[in-house]
Amino acid sequence: MVTVTADMAISLDGFVAGPGVSLDNPGGDGAEVIFDWIHGLASWRERQGMTGGAENRDSELMREWFDATGAVVMGRMMYDTGEEFWGDNPPFRTPVFVLTHRPRPTLVKEGGTTFTFVTDGIHSALDQAKAAAGDRNVDIAGGASTVQQYLGAGLIDEVQLHVVPALLGAGLRLFDGIGTERRNLEIVRVVDTPLATHLKYRLVK
Repeated sequence: MVTVTADMAISLDGFVAGPGVSLDNPGGDGAEVIFDWIHGLASWRERQGMTGGAENRDSELMREWFDATGAVVMGRMMYDTGEEFWGDNPPFRTPVFVLTHRPRPTLVKEGGTTFTFVTDGIHSALDQAKAAAGDRNVDIAGGASTVQQYLGAGLIDEVQLHVVPALLGAGLRLFDGIGTERRNLEIVRVVDTPLATHLKYRLVK
């Protein structure tokens, strides 16, 4: 059975992006601290077509995510803000399903990444992603609003948070807007490194 995951870098006070997110400022103001630790990892650099980088526990966890993910779902804002940065060889190397109200033909990129634009809702995007993922996971990549929709609908099986030791103070909180229903989680794994604390949970259903 396909596992549906959400894997997010997050500040200690719960923000996954700063205020002022836009096409020119995709992470929001002050959000560099949430993501900077990733950019020096060997596994991340490999996916960007670069060499070098740190081979450590953080890099192992990032590589584990890449290897386990067979399809990705993301929101249109994430796609629009990432399109130029990713270029012709995006790091996903899997089918990506983009939630949108603006239809667009499927884009085929280098390295195995395809972008399919889904206009009929989160369930349709997830069904298509599951069909494409084979025996690997489907990851709900973001942004915050997209993850919140899937959490609110009870469609995510596992959440992994890479908690960075910083207080952002403002921005987009991951767990806002998911409703008032209580949700219980089981701890799967805790990995502490100098760069982040990696918390993996399974949602109890």
